[in-house]
Amino acid sequence: MADHFIEDKITRVPVKKEGQEVKVDFNELKSGGFIKQRQKDLFTVRLRCPGGRLTTKKLIELAKIADKYSKKGVVHLSFRQSLEILYVDYKDFDNLTSDLAKVDHKVASCGPRVRVPTACGGCEYNPNGLTDTQKMAEMVDEKFFGTPTHHKFKMSFSGCPIDCARTREADLGFQGVVEPIWDEDTCTGCTICSRACKEGAIVSHQETGKPIYDAEKCIYCGDCIRACPTESWKAKRYGHFVRVGGKHGRHPREANEAAVFIPDDKVSDVIQKTIEWYKENGKRGERIGSTIDRVGVESYMKFMTGAFKSGEIVAGAK
Repeated sequence: MADHFIEDKITRVPVKKEGQEVKVDFNELKSGGFIKQRQKDLFTVRLRCPGGRLTTKKLIELAKIADKYSKKGVVHLSFRQSLEILYVDYKDFDNLTSDLAKVDHKVASCGPRVRVPTACGGCEYNPNGLTDTQKMAEMVDEKFFGTPTHHKFKMSFSGCPIDCARTREADLGFQGVVEPIWDEDTCTGCTICSRACKEGAIVSHQETGKPIYDAEKCIYCGDCIRACPTESWKAKRYGHFVRVGGKHGRHPREANEAAVFIPDDKVSDVIQKTIEWYKENGKRGERIGSTIDRVGVESYMKFMTGAFKSGEIVAGAK
């Protein structure tokens, strides 16, 4: 049955763009971040908030703009950390975008392109954080936002294996990791590290109390490093765990694990090469996870050899 509360999506509406009135259909508007609501003539306007971060001063200004243009004076915080102004009349689009430009803020986008990245707080202030996720999100927004792809392309950054940003559900996800290394000479055998390890990767020797480390069980969380009172456990290297092809929705797909310990300065290369592979192998309307299922993960891993050489290939990924 047709939903009579929602207007025909092929209906074209007059919208001012660059000072001139043009006819734009609802799908075009949605691609530009203006999403049709159930109510006649009203739209949700999605704002660009990479990593979900805003300065307090900008937040105040955006609140003023939202209050000015939302017919109900409300905003919505989307699941992907965007700030959305609800109940905006399409006749106000030109003035709204002009006011946003005055505070140096832009509308986000939908459609088949690279979307605004999501990220947790990362190592800047979170005790569990291992990587600077906010810096990475800012880099992605500057370099890759809006890049055309076959379908939506979402990236996320988690600072540690708790994975708050759900890298397993992203088209391309980066999760912070740290590889621990143990110095026997400074170890007192206090057994604190084995109690701190939730994965069973460290057990204490029954006589000496010194740790016995099982690398296969380690998830590179760094709990042992933070817990050690003598700093016998140290960080050998930090990096990102790379996952590709995840998505949620009606038919969720868990991402393929691809590489680990990719350093910050190589993340951009991984993103660029992944998008290149997706453009070459994907089809219109197909998410990258479906492309991997159709073409095979081996094709992706072979293409990514150069981009992953700074880290390690995950066992079984090829």
